[in-house]
Formats: sequence, structure tokens, C-alpha cells
Amino acid sequence: MPSGSVALSARPEIIGGPPPGAATLEARDACAWFGDRLVLEGVDLVMPKGKVTALIGPSGCGKSTFLRLLNRMHELIPGAALDGEILLDGNDIYAVGTRAQQVRMRIGMVFQKPNPFPAMSIRENVLAGLKLARLKCDDKDTLVEQSLLRAGLWKEVRDRLDSPGGALSGGQQQRLCIARSLAVYPNVLLMDEPCSALDPTSTRRVEETIDELRGEVTVVIVTHNMQQAHRVSDLCAFFLAEENQPGFVVEQGDTLEMFSSPRDPRTLDYVEGRFG
Repeated sequence: MPSGSVALSARPEIIGGPPPGAATLEARDACAWFGDRLVLEGVDLVMPKGKVTALIGPSGCGKSTFLRLLNRMHELIPGAALDGEILLDGNDIYAVGTRAQQVRMRIGMVFQKPNPFPAMSIRENVLAGLKLARLKCDDKDTLVEQSLLRAGLWKEVRDRLDSPGGALSGGQQQRLCIARSLAVYPNVLLMDEPCSALDPTSTRRVEETIDELRGEVTVVIVTHNMQQAHRVSDLCAFFLAEENQPGFVVEQGDTLEMFSSPRDPRTLDYVEGRFG
């Protein structure tokens, strides 16, 4: 286990929370619409348990839309619709009777722009997910410490947990958002370009956090940074939307193989920077 990480078996008991540990996420023939416009078509993708899967491709190819399908954020957009299946360890997250809040507790999300609750303290930010989901924890202090440790932020903030979360630097705010997501011990963590607004030092720290989460949480990350995809991911999926056509997956597989010897020439052109 990497230095500074926390064993899931040592977590405080969270009453009503998901069982700890990573889970396999799978999309089967996933399609998405905005109104009558098909924006994503026929995506079949397995995101294996405990692995880091990177979604790469040029802007407008449906990567972020696909990410939002994975925890039902897509259905919050007026006029949005979808088809196909999204399975978490074989269970359809869109099944009748499955509440979106339950899904989002098991499949957390970190956005492109850090979005801590600025007036809340660092401690309150970490615990916000439990409060929203009406979960109970038998040891909140330990949960706060463990969540901040797993997000790589504990050493920087342990002496000022009651300070406002909005007073942190941008990189620290992003790691606070990661800690907030991790506090409910999700099975999957979705990350939508989490480093796009960060400086190189903050980016490195977020990447270190992703590496430490490997095995404990399934991570799916959207990134436009090919070097980052190469550094942090085990698997890659290359999305593309050709002119006036919906986005689709051109190729998927082991990251090292996709970057060194992709099967499709379009993948090679993209990872070598010839377009996008």
C-alpha cells in the first residue's frame, strides 16, 4: 500500500453507506441525446475494478457526456435522454426503483473546476456528502482524517480544519473535493478533467492521489493531456466525433499498447498530436 494511504478495512462505520471497495463499471451500447440530437452512439466499455481508465479524444466527442451517464448526472439536463445499460458490478444503475442519490453515493464525481462549499469549513466540506445522503458515521474525526489522507491533503490542513474551504489554493480545493467524494467510500470515482485548471505542482499531487487510490477505488478520468493519460491510467478509450456525427469509441485497451502500437491509425494520429 502506498505511503499515506488508508486501508478500507480501517474505515469508521458509515451506516447506510456503500460497502467499501472498488467495483467494475460497464457501459453496454450506451447512447445519449440532447433533445433530438444524438451526441453519443453505441459505446461498449468495461472499466475494471480497481483500475484507472482514461477517456481521451478531442473536444466535443462525448467524453464528458459519457462520464455523466455513468452516475446519472446526464438526466439532470433538460431534454437529455439515453439508451443502453450502465452496470455497476452487473447491476443496472438506471433500473426502476434505483434512486439517483444511491447511485451517486456509490459513483462519486470530481469536476473540472474545484467546487468546495466556500463558506463551510474544511471539516464540514469533507462531511457534506454524509449530510446530504443522510448517512451516520460513528467517528467523524477519524473519517475526516482518513478522507483527507486519501486525497493527499491531510498534512497541509490538519491544523486548520475549521478554516473555510474556499480559502484554500485551487489545487488544495480540488483535493478537498476529492476528499469529500471519498468520505462516503464510493466504489467508483469519476474525474472530469480534474487538473485542467491547476498548476504543475498541484497536478502532480492530484496524480499521486489517483495512483494511491488504484486498487481501492475504480477511477474513470477524462483528460486532454496525453502525457497525463499515459502516466496515470491502466486503460484508455479513445472517443471521436466525425463531422456532423455522434461521438463513438474508436479504440480501447491497455494504455501502454494504445500509445505505442494502436490498432487504428486515427488513434495514432491523435496520441501523436496530429489533430485534436
